Amino acid sequence: MNVLIIGAGSAIAVATARLYAARGCSLFLVARNTQRLEELAKDLEVRGAAKVGQHTLDVLEHDKHAEAVSTAREFLSSVDIALICHGSLPDQAITETDFAAARRELDVNGLSVISLITLLSALMKEQGAGTLAVVTSVAGDRGRQPNFVYGAAKSMVSTYLQGLRGRLLPHGVHVIDIRPGLVDSPMTARFEKGVLWSTPELVAGNIVKAIDRKRHTVYTPGYWRIIMAIVRSIPDVVFKRLKF
Repeated sequence: MNVLIIGAGSAIAVATARLYAARGCSLFLVARNTQRLEELAKDLEVRGAAKVGQHTLDVLEHDKHAEAVSTAREFLSSVDIALICHGSLPDQAITETDFAAARRELDVNGLSVISLITLLSALMKEQGAGTLAVVTSVAGDRGRQPNFVYGAAKSMVSTYLQGLRGRLLPHGVHVIDIRPGLVDSPMTARFEKGVLWSTPELVAGNIVKAIDRKRHTVYTPGYWRIIMAIVRSIPDVVFKRLKF
């Protein structure tokens, strides 16, 4: 099995890569920190990966996305699974008053993802097979006051994936939208943790299971499906007063 992971330096990506390494898969890692990539590649080889390639990329440099995907394909020969899981969690207050900051976050969490999806969709259509899995967020289910810029970007990607899933169906390509809830990771280090928080390892396990079972939209952990169904059902007249 040949697996491409974009955003390989994230906690969820690392945990997922280790699971695939234990299966003896071939892995190609894309992230912006070269040293981190090198360390992770060595770790995955020790854990059983057949081979590990790497490529440094800043996802905001859209003109370099094609090179990253092409390099991955050359290394792996074919891409059976592509997992996109890069992102950033902005300061909502700053993005509300500084459009440049908002635009950057919309790019990191939304447009750059769609750029990479476009390239990977073409690759997998040509192959006539493959699974494209993208980590979005439960934040995309509804615009909540504390993080609606982040949520807007994730919602954009989720909506895109819904349409893409049908487009790629005749070509043998499967599309999965993975929506984690609260995850204890370096990205969320500044937040106080509670009972609803989960670990990157738990989420990674659910990602691998979802890919194995060819799921469509996956909430992880599973209780977030119930939580977000409740959140979506709240009438606007009430919801607009909620600050959670």
